[in-house]
Amino acid sequence: MARLPRLALADQVHLVIQRAIEGRPAFADEIDRRAYLDALRHAAHEEHVAVHAFALLDQEAWLVLTPPTPQALSRLVQAVGRRYVGACNRRHARRGPLWEGRFRSAVIEPARVLEATVFVDGQSDAPGLTSAAHRSGGAREALITDPPAYWQLGNTPFEREAAYRALLERGTPPAQAERLRRSALGGWAYGGAGFVEGLQAQAARPLHPRPRGRPRRTP
Repeated sequence: MARLPRLALADQVHLVIQRAIEGRPAFADEIDRRAYLDALRHAAHEEHVAVHAFALLDQEAWLVLTPPTPQALSRLVQAVGRRYVGACNRRHARRGPLWEGRFRSAVIEPARVLEATVFVDGQSDAPGLTSAAHRSGGAREALITDPPAYWQLGNTPFEREAAYRALLERGTPPAQAERLRRSALGGWAYGGAGFVEGLQAQAARPLHPRPRGRPRRTP
């Protein structure tokens, strides 16, 4: 089966995942994570991409991004890869690629952007691994641009932080988390039927998985 072209749309929020090659950690420690964030900050500035959330795990990097053009998404990820992987290999005396094939991504409906940020920020409770602290009363991260949905959580910083902490404490329901992950890995749109139908005019490819099996024959 031919691989579908990546779904990337201008001014739409994307949930992005990069997975490390099996047996190679994506991030060994805080130094690696800061190096990745520095590379991300530099690329986001160059490509004018808004970064809404991140999670830097042992084997994966999750990002929530809004690119100004479809091409900016790929250019950002490629730039981060060149800058971070080279520095990481030099530091750990390694050679070769770090990431498993190309990155995966899903386009997120605006009304569900907070679902994506809570999903990413909830990937770990360990400090420094995610951007959760930025929105929940901890240190602010200059790299992060809060999406409009976050500002609607309250009229003051205290109200917004308290509301976001409550969302993190509630967590992402397992079925929703699985759908977000499958959407990113499959390259699908994540949202309601109306959102998907509206996007279809901009995309020359399917936006959701087709039903399994052969179509039924018409009697």
